[in-house]
Amino acid sequence: MRRGQWALVSMLVVSGAIAQQATPSQNGTDKYPPVVHLNAEQDHQRMMDLLGIKELRPGRDGYHKDLPNSANYDEAKANPYPKLPDPLVTNDGKRVTTAKMWWKVRRPEIVEMFDREIYGRVPAHTPAVHWEVTATKRGEDAGVPTLTKSLVGHVDNSAYPLIGVNIQMELTTPANAKGPVPVILEYGFIGKPPFKLPPPPPGPTWQEMLLAKGWGYAVLAPYSVQADNGAGLTEGIIGLCNHGQPRKLDDWGALRAWAWGGSRAMDYFQTDPAVNAKEVGITGHSRFGKAALITEAYDQRFAIGYISSSGEGGAKLSRRNWGETVENLADKSEYHWMAGNFLKYAGPLQWSDLPVDAHELIALCAPRPVFVSAGTLEKGDGWVDARGMFMAEVAAGPVYKLLGAKGLSSTEFPPVLTPDIGGDLAFRQHSEGHTPLPNWPTFIEVASRYFH
Repeated sequence: MRRGQWALVSMLVVSGAIAQQATPSQNGTDKYPPVVHLNAEQDHQRMMDLLGIKELRPGRDGYHKDLPNSANYDEAKANPYPKLPDPLVTNDGKRVTTAKMWWKVRRPEIVEMFDREIYGRVPAHTPAVHWEVTATKRGEDAGVPTLTKSLVGHVDNSAYPLIGVNIQMELTTPANAKGPVPVILEYGFIGKPPFKLPPPPPGPTWQEMLLAKGWGYAVLAPYSVQADNGAGLTEGIIGLCNHGQPRKLDDWGALRAWAWGGSRAMDYFQTDPAVNAKEVGITGHSRFGKAALITEAYDQRFAIGYISSSGEGGAKLSRRNWGETVENLADKSEYHWMAGNFLKYAGPLQWSDLPVDAHELIALCAPRPVFVSAGTLEKGDGWVDARGMFMAEVAAGPVYKLLGAKGLSSTEFPPVLTPDIGGDLAFRQHSEGHTPLPNWPTFIEVASRYFH
């Protein structure tokens, strides 16, 4: 396989093959460089070439127990690197002792490391988004009159018209509310999802639970912001900002792009009189749980987060050998979530070389509340490492204490169905599988302490 310098030009050699190029239209867009189309394997190899890496360690296999790289579910083997980076020690070794020092010195250092090495940098200037209400519908849900707005966030593509991005969102609020209401924004699907969902448990839906509190909810479709694959990295918001060209090693990945979309939704909420923009929460499940935690960490306008089964790349400690690991995120099927620089921690570097870990991502949310949720290994949610996420919350606790907030009530991993929700950091492991539904009542109980 040929290796060498990569030039971002219209004819691009990728892994010995010529990349396909989009054909510009003849309506004045021929003055723009065409979109470079790479498949995930080609783009992944390109990142490895840029890093000078010949091979990566294989990801864990969660299906076959007899393979050398099968996922570990033995706690005795789970902590090869027990020493975590200290979120309250600066890069030059100084102890952070005041809130001012956290906000002015240490927090920006942690953000920089996540930007450069983990999730990638958002461009200094991103296109403006114009929100349009495309439809308004009155309805009723569990006896509560509702008003649902269908919204499209039109992203300004005047700097590169070959790519269009239109963010899809729906907002539902109680129709008879006497003023602005709290809203929980979910990263999810509008309309039918592209896969079969498990049957819902008996009882009210999470939307009905929120409406019963007098709150509203919104759903933002992350895939309308950025595709969930490596082949889409030269399109979507990432491709638009890069004018259709492949990423640099520290450019943002899909998780950070989805979080950017969530922040643009918050921009809209601040203009809608039906929404109390100071009481907006963010939630997501699985990969969208990762995005939800990143959103709260980076955007301090979000008041609370419900982070469901986020696992590796989310609330799980990367220094844990349990279920999904760093190598899985660096593989061709998931690398697009991360910055290109992240690949090196799956070879030749080790997990212990990561400059930051999940406890510091949680710490970036401080002092705002975070509720972390997971299911059980027995029911199929072992991959996300419930204990590893709990441990990350424990390790974020000192930052919350420094800022006058309260972390978890205990450092001991609680039994299933035993909530630890007395502090601003909260945790509960429900008894089901890979689903957020069983912990919605607990999250609403937590959020009720902050929302009015």
